[in-house]
Amino acid sequence: MADREIAIEGEVAVVTYENLESGFRVIKLDVPDRRDRLTVVGLFPRVAPGSRVRVRGTTEVNREHGEQLRATSVTELAPTTLAGIEKYLGSGLIKGVGGITARRIVKHFGLDTLKVLEEQPHRLREVPGLGPARADQLIASWNDQRAIRDVMVFLQAHGASVHLAARIFKRYGPKAVSIVSGDPYRLAIDVWGIGFRTADRIASELGIAKDSPQRMQAALLQVLRDATEAGHCYLVAEDLTTRAARLLAGDTNPAEPPSMDLLERLEQALAAVVTGGHVVAEAADSLERVRSGASLRSAVIYDARMHETERRLAARLATLASAEGDTLSGFAAAIDAFERDTGTVLADEQRLAVERAARCPLLVVTGGPGVGKTTIVKAILSVFERAGVIARLAAPTGRAAKRMSEATGREAATLHRLLEFDPKIGTFKRDAKRPLDAGAIVVDESSMVDVWMADALTQAVADGARLVLVGDVDQLPSVGPGSVLRDAIASGVVPCVRLVKIFRQAEKSLIVQNAHRINAGESPVVPEKGDPSADFFMMDRRDPDDTRSVLVDLVTRHIPRKFGLDPVRDIQVLTPMNRGPVGTMALNEALQAALNPSAPGLVRGRVTFRVGDKVMQLRNDYDKNVYNGDVGVVASIDDEDGTLVVRYDDERDVAYDGRALDELALAYACTVHKSQGSEYPAVVIPLLTGHFMMLSKNLVYTAVTRGKRLVVLVADPRALRLALAEQRREERQTRLASRIGHAREALLPTA
Repeated sequence: MADREIAIEGEVAVVTYENLESGFRVIKLDVPDRRDRLTVVGLFPRVAPGSRVRVRGTTEVNREHGEQLRATSVTELAPTTLAGIEKYLGSGLIKGVGGITARRIVKHFGLDTLKVLEEQPHRLREVPGLGPARADQLIASWNDQRAIRDVMVFLQAHGASVHLAARIFKRYGPKAVSIVSGDPYRLAIDVWGIGFRTADRIASELGIAKDSPQRMQAALLQVLRDATEAGHCYLVAEDLTTRAARLLAGDTNPAEPPSMDLLERLEQALAAVVTGGHVVAEAADSLERVRSGASLRSAVIYDARMHETERRLAARLATLASAEGDTLSGFAAAIDAFERDTGTVLADEQRLAVERAARCPLLVVTGGPGVGKTTIVKAILSVFERAGVIARLAAPTGRAAKRMSEATGREAATLHRLLEFDPKIGTFKRDAKRPLDAGAIVVDESSMVDVWMADALTQAVADGARLVLVGDVDQLPSVGPGSVLRDAIASGVVPCVRLVKIFRQAEKSLIVQNAHRINAGESPVVPEKGDPSADFFMMDRRDPDDTRSVLVDLVTRHIPRKFGLDPVRDIQVLTPMNRGPVGTMALNEALQAALNPSAPGLVRGRVTFRVGDKVMQLRNDYDKNVYNGDVGVVASIDDEDGTLVVRYDDERDVAYDGRALDELALAYACTVHKSQGSEYPAVVIPLLTGHFMMLSKNLVYTAVTRGKRLVVLVADPRALRLALAEQRREERQTRLASRIGHAREALLPTA
């Protein structure tokens, strides 16, 4: 049974702690008829000693600090005594007002002090001892503080929690009231963590009608943004309006078709956002733009920024692929020298890849595990070096860049660092006007590169420079929108070498063998019983609860004991979905309970973070220099101020407060999608029929290729057969391939 909420009024005696960014505070109250001061903790607006407040919340007992009130709301009441007003003003709440100044102000205005400040702050110039300049400074400070308080009160009065109000104020500042009043649906675009439903609730509080054109347009734009989050670059108009109708209806009955009236309103709203330039519509059977009329109903709809990015990327890839680059002199001798120096004999397809890198300004090299992609990268770099070409190495993630450095013996950077991302302006310093100072750029794990990053990268490649994209096109596409590597190959314009030959040393690994079998739609093979070199195992399980128990036992006991691997650092559970009995949420709860049950904890929603927990960053945070999918370990927790520190790569500490904690999740288990670009000593993969919607060959293939030393598949045979029989890849709505071809044709000389 939930604790009953109570309301208490009292005077703020002292502010023990406050975090100005997150809004987390600890205050002590003097409460009438109570001997001891009451400790109040939680997220609430700033209050000053001496102010009277009404607090609503639930009582709890903290192990270190005893009884306290966990606040759900704190409402400031005006002090009613001269001493209270003086203490309130002199608390530091108003910049420049200390105890002496507060005493002068209260002595002059008496009990009317706060009323005067609220209604006639200019009268501060009357206070003896305050010069004109100092009075003006205090008036400005009071107005700033009042603006913050007014914004917070307005937002909370219209359905925003204290936590959301703090985020909104941080994003918009003093203009928050006018911005939210004018267009509350902007919140879903501008403020991370606020979706359409929250913005819609605030809009309703502000009196915006359910059938208003503004609401219809906001729903369409939200659905497009959701599609981008799911990896698509566009939606077909009919699908877009249907999804928007369900969003507006709150998904009360998804099986029930939307009303014709609602669909008509949404079609009108779609025409309006096309006319307004917020979205771009193209004909279903061509790249021609559509602006209105019946053809709009069958058009494909892009967010305007996404359309421009895909168009610009296609044009740049076509230009690079068509450029007449200089063939590097002496490349054949350089290849021979590489083979001689390294004791390597390149296979025919490997030699072809290196030769094309020496000839072509743009090249894609793709292939699965064990086919020698790393060897090719080394050979290409050797050829570049002998020809005097300065090459830069990069990868989408820190882990992938680190692996690239280890494999090649050369420095590799993340793409963000290579392109010099500037968080202050939210863009890259390297671009077409200031291209990369390199004759060649080699990018590993290119299947992870989405449309946004590919556009930024290609624009920063100088004319005459070379770009080599290396990756496994059969893996899942990028977490972000698009499927750039796949589309570049499918265009038929970008030169590509596909590696298929598995080398003898790799053939010994069942992980490599089975990855290729899975990619071909064939069942994996299992090792002979007692094989000491076996690195791939399968366990037959069908019941979700039984599967979860087996997974916990494998991670916490069996694998660490048999293979000497650390259960937190070395073993990763990869599952197709977030929800369900064998989804990331349930598995993380079970694994945390088994591996880290009693360390100090910090509760955030339904998740408790503890010191020693493995956690994952869920979105790019350029200020902190942590990115979507980065994994670290909780190093410390401060329960009183609601903060924790995560250690990444065993060397870099990053602090998280109340707001930023929403960007973290437990990572004992993660989705296969989130594992892209990473390798782990051991992976454990559950596959059940309940994962039906996500099952495909490239999902299982991607999961298996994440394991370096050990892969354990805990699967229902029916689910595995479904995945292997599923011919589809994870389809992305994108027109990049056809757009590259169209851009190439435009570059050809006319007859």
